[in-house]
Amino acid sequence: MPTLRGALPDYPWDAMAPYLERAKQYPGGLIDVSVGSPVDPTPRPIRDALAAATDAHAYPATAGAPALREAVAEWYARRRGVTLQPSEVLPTVGSKELVALLPFLLGIGSGEAVVLPRVAYPSYAMGAALVGAQAVESDDPTEWPENSRLIWINSPGNPDGRVLDVEMLRAAVDRARELGAVIVGDECYAEFGWDAPWDAERIPSILDPRVLGERDGRPDHRGVLAAYSLSKQSNLAGYRAAFIAGDAELLERLLTVRKHAGLMTPAPVQAAMIAALGDEAHVAAQRDRYRARRAILRPALEAAGYRVDGSEAGLYLWVTRGVDAWESVAEFAELGILVGPGHFYGAHSPDHIRVALTAPDEAIEEVARRLTLSVR
Repeated sequence: MPTLRGALPDYPWDAMAPYLERAKQYPGGLIDVSVGSPVDPTPRPIRDALAAATDAHAYPATAGAPALREAVAEWYARRRGVTLQPSEVLPTVGSKELVALLPFLLGIGSGEAVVLPRVAYPSYAMGAALVGAQAVESDDPTEWPENSRLIWINSPGNPDGRVLDVEMLRAAVDRARELGAVIVGDECYAEFGWDAPWDAERIPSILDPRVLGERDGRPDHRGVLAAYSLSKQSNLAGYRAAFIAGDAELLERLLTVRKHAGLMTPAPVQAAMIAALGDEAHVAAQRDRYRARRAILRPALEAAGYRVDGSEAGLYLWVTRGVDAWESVAEFAELGILVGPGHFYGAHSPDHIRVALTAPDEAIEEVARRLTLSVR
């Protein structure tokens, strides 16, 4: 039987099974705030656009319909302050497949390094493992090794909600260019800034002209890409609707490989993406929902003895009370609440847990109530 290159780790969430079973036994029932899957409805105009495009008898273009690429470019200009041509945009089948497959798509292999944040979504490291590359956990550009081929930046971060400002992003891009590495900003939480200054200022993109500098009178995209998903801002996780943008030469390589692999965003999903990108009202409404849930959950966690670290943006509260994360997970399970242990996000956060804002309003209120009762 064929074998994968090297041993792959077990899927981390399988380790949650006993805590899930314990939480289910709570008299009031289970409340799951461990994952970031949206629970609110997909906006009606987006669903209508999907339905209207279901006569999709032909193969969709891997590059995306021209109207979609134009919509993405226009959205970047309006919401992110980024100037792009439609040729500098490529749709993807959600963002997770992109994160896990990008080292392969770029031809990275053994003896080469993929850099990822110290506290990070596990798919970055999995992408390195799938091609036999070295995964390097580092937030300091001066530490990035000479054999770096791909560097992941995640801002706002999952799980810690950390935001990188323009100066931090510029230092990262400058170092990546020194190394001859591709650098990618994973920015799918960028519409959700909570603490100052991000409650009032736009969270910067890695493609921001202030980060990139200029070449031939245009922002210099060389070696730089940004990945974005509509799962969070538009409740489209089930649609697998995302895109990557930036360096046109890199995107042309990715497009060629993706054509061979048959990685195509379905035509009805592309139509839904166009509708989502053109409407800001539903994003503002979703932002308000998460802000209200956060305003309930954060003080309840703090009153229960948890310190909130980072979390200035994104869909999670990254908290600790100074004990091993599994101990905290067990304590929450006793209250019928499922949370995510920091161990899932690298070796540098063993005493943190991730608490998601992606639960219905009444569930968030019930989490706060149970936490309040637990400290009386």
